[in-house]
Amino acid sequence: MPETPFETIESAHEYVRLLASEVQVVRADIDADIAESFRVRADRRVDALRIVDYKLKQLEQQLGACSRILNDLRMLRRLLVSERETVPAMVGRQSDKGRP
Repeated sequence: MPETPFETIESAHEYVRLLASEVQVVRADIDADIAESFRVRADRRVDALRIVDYKLKQLEQQLGACSRILNDLRMLRRLLVSERETVPAMVGRQSDKGRP
């Protein structure tokens, strides 16, 4: 199987976290660009930058949702792995009860 950056839930979660962090940086830059464009009265540029900011905000919200979903999947995997390890031990104890 070829190695990919998303072989584990943790690596995908880390990627989403880094991307969300970068979106925050870009939004701060866009806010500064909006202020500067507003100062020089570049109305069309302000409008376009506001759309960019809106789209970045949408992306930020989606990345937050993705992060929560990946976290849920990670917790569920841990629960299932723990359950899988517990079930054979319980089965082994039950089969020992029938022995003299």
